[in-house]
Amino acid sequence: MDRLPQPADPSSGDTEFTVPGRFQNLFPIGIGAQGAVCAAMDTVTGRPVAIKKLSRPFQDVTHAKRAYREIKLMRLVDHPFIIKLLHAYTPQTTLRTFCDIYLFTERMDTNLSVVIGNRLDHERLSFLVYQMLCGIKYLHSAGIIHRDLKPTNIVVRADCSLKILDFGLARSVGTNFMMTQYVVTRHYRAPEVILSLDYGTNVDIWAIGCILAELITGQVLFPGTDHVDQWNRIITTLGTPTAEFIARSSQSARRYIETLPVYPKPQFDQLFPDSAFLAVEGSGTAGLNNHNARDMLQRMLAIDPLERISVQDALAHPYVNVWFHEDEVNRPAPVPYDHALDEQELTIDQWKALLFQEIQEIQNLTLGTGTEN
Repeated sequence: MDRLPQPADPSSGDTEFTVPGRFQNLFPIGIGAQGAVCAAMDTVTGRPVAIKKLSRPFQDVTHAKRAYREIKLMRLVDHPFIIKLLHAYTPQTTLRTFCDIYLFTERMDTNLSVVIGNRLDHERLSFLVYQMLCGIKYLHSAGIIHRDLKPTNIVVRADCSLKILDFGLARSVGTNFMMTQYVVTRHYRAPEVILSLDYGTNVDIWAIGCILAELITGQVLFPGTDHVDQWNRIITTLGTPTAEFIARSSQSARRYIETLPVYPKPQFDQLFPDSAFLAVEGSGTAGLNNHNARDMLQRMLAIDPLERISVQDALAHPYVNVWFHEDEVNRPAPVPYDHALDEQELTIDQWKALLFQEIQEIQNLTLGTGTEN
């Protein structure tokens, strides 16, 4: 398999990192809303790692809860296509002074956003989608909906292997949390979320469909400027949804939709013509062709979630099932994550105490570093 494009020169801010001495050769590789990231070498294991310093984890209840949820979920999961938490650390030794959180993970080469814009053949496209599907199937088996899949939350190596990261917005299956308009990345937000309907695991399938389309064309499929524009872009591209779907929407959403023109459903060979694909028809692995790529996209990008392909059926689709490996597709589920605690209304100080306790436990297990209350 051809290798993925290499990342451009990294950039980050001037965030100061204070980590145990075993981690050497720190080098900034990025900065985002959740914090700054450095590459480093673990001199004890000889392993390259990525170190993320969470940005102001205690600035409000939302950030503290997100940090707690992310650490708990990262400790729970164990799948080759999901990022693994190696260590967590704080240089502060008391709860009173506790203010910094460092998360240590496996180090990859770059994230998927760097790859977008480079034309990929079907072998690489389908393998990337297969890995994403395996990862979210595993999360769903634990009762976890990722909710924020996007190119920057998927890290890759040059050999085309990937890992899903950032579980701060994950939710349990069966809860009725509504995603606020400015939390989850708008461009990958499923129609049922935009309309404030109940949603389930296949919001993650919609996001993967958006990512696949972006990998093919090099452009964001639905680059809405706000949630109304996002909805308009979806229906002008994919057509007006069925009356059955509209009937399940809220009264205000129905009124708005009824003011819009009726848009026809497109042919996917017009949305994604042969010229959009790198591969020549009839070449390469059987099943990895333009027709199957379009069919996969059409099934993932069904506006009505009841018509959208399930993760199980997606993994059986001829566009990705050539990569089937039992331990990747049907890996035993982890212990289900109990969301009861992070559904409580706690204060910042209470979340801070829980996080301090969690990091102490991880340090004692992985770094042999004890702290005191």
